[in-house]
Amino acid sequence: MTRISTLSLPAALGLSLLLGACGAGERLANVGKAPALSPIEDPTAQKGYKPVQMPMPAMEHASYAPNSLWRTGSRAFFKDQRARLVGDLVTVKVKVTDRAQLDNSTKRSRKNGEGLGATNAFGFENKVDNFLPDGAKPGSLLKLDSNGSSEGSGSVRRAEQLTTNVAAVVTQTLPNGNLVIEGKQEIRVNFEVRELIVAGVIRPEDIESDNTIESSKIAQARIAYGGRGQITDVQQPRYGQQVMDIILPF
Repeated sequence: MTRISTLSLPAALGLSLLLGACGAGERLANVGKAPALSPIEDPTAQKGYKPVQMPMPAMEHASYAPNSLWRTGSRAFFKDQRARLVGDLVTVKVKVTDRAQLDNSTKRSRKNGEGLGATNAFGFENKVDNFLPDGAKPGSLLKLDSNGSSEGSGSVRRAEQLTTNVAAVVTQTLPNGNLVIEGKQEIRVNFEVRELIVAGVIRPEDIESDNTIESSKIAQARIAYGGRGQITDVQQPRYGQQVMDIILPF
């Protein structure tokens, strides 16, 4: 066991140094340069992309009635400019305001007492002294006491707020008419790039007349907000420290 641990530590250190060297080489090549923005990509062509699959009702076939302007299965009487086909754009109004406050407090106490003695026992209480140890009194032969108490308290307070808009692309139309959307926005300020990613499933009925939709109406919503650059890099632990935090048991 000692030999395995001795061999594993240099291997882990060597791996961390190799990873650090790869990352350091890329960073050294970009010294003095602003972080590069990612190119516009086709979400369906990205590695690991999988079409959304959900249980769907049977598709209704369109049928037309003579002298009628209505078509079976239509969602609206007049055509509008809201997103409905693959490749259309829809603006997502991201508004995340989460607040949570929990306070819990518990307190419990218990006290038990038991006593046994023979103060009067038909006159035989004096003879009991012959059978008792020195200093024992017949009136208090046995006394048991127990005390127990427990107290606990806990509180959770959390507040998060994110308000912004991002344009998303319709990447897939589901059999029931719902739309799969995905949007990504990058903003570079000095040497820091802020990223916003929005994805999920929406209903065409929830899209407003100005072709916008609230993030609260997105099913399977995936909203990510973060950044990369000098500030984010300084806030992260070094590669060696991250590796040691994983392999060290203490």
